[in-house]
Amino acid sequence: MRIEEVIKVLSEFTLFKELNNYELGKISDIAITREWKKQSHIFLQGDPLENVYFIYDGKIKIYKSDINGKEQIVTIAKKGDMFPHVGFFRKGEYPAYAEALEQSTLIAIPISKFESVLIENPELCIKVFKVLGEKIVDLQNRLEEQILNNTYEQIIKLLIRLAQKYGKEQEDGTILLKSEFTNKDLASMIGTTRETISRTLTKMKKDELIEVDDHGNMLLDIDVLMEEINLV
Repeated sequence: MRIEEVIKVLSEFTLFKELNNYELGKISDIAITREWKKQSHIFLQGDPLENVYFIYDGKIKIYKSDINGKEQIVTIAKKGDMFPHVGFFRKGEYPAYAEALEQSTLIAIPISKFESVLIENPELCIKVFKVLGEKIVDLQNRLEEQILNNTYEQIIKLLIRLAQKYGKEQEDGTILLKSEFTNKDLASMIGTTRETISRTLTKMKKDELIEVDDHGNMLLDIDVLMEEINLV
């Protein structure tokens, strides 16, 4: 990818939208564009923390794994997202695994060089803190859900979160959530079992809280799901 193309791509990321071409040029000078095949790992948990990645195209699963190989999905990052958020002001190792769920094109920026750019651009540094703040709030909300909500409520809140982030709003106000996640993926996101997810979704379909077509795509109404949480 040419420098001009990298500048154009970077300018579309929220983090860089307010930078001028000169400032974007400084970042593109240190950027490395690369493609990853489906199921390949960008980095492994415990690898030296070297780069921050920006997704130009594709989907990346960020997950942790314990000594028994049990996965806990942290997030599914898509086009326009960056990861890992801990990369900016931290030394050491990657705290999780990053795996391409499909053919993906990423822009890698070496952390050591990016820190120098941040020092030279205070406004960019402030935007980084905002992104980190939003991530912290999201993680706090998810932790609160696990502590205060039962599994049924956690599953409903997970569906709402996924619909808001990945779903497509329909004319009637409902959200279409494509079948991008398996029951195993959903279970890994909240620390439950695949069987529990399957039973719960079956019950929700029976109770007409969600609709699922033959392809596994889900149609849901966030207001209806919120009401269900309040009734529990």
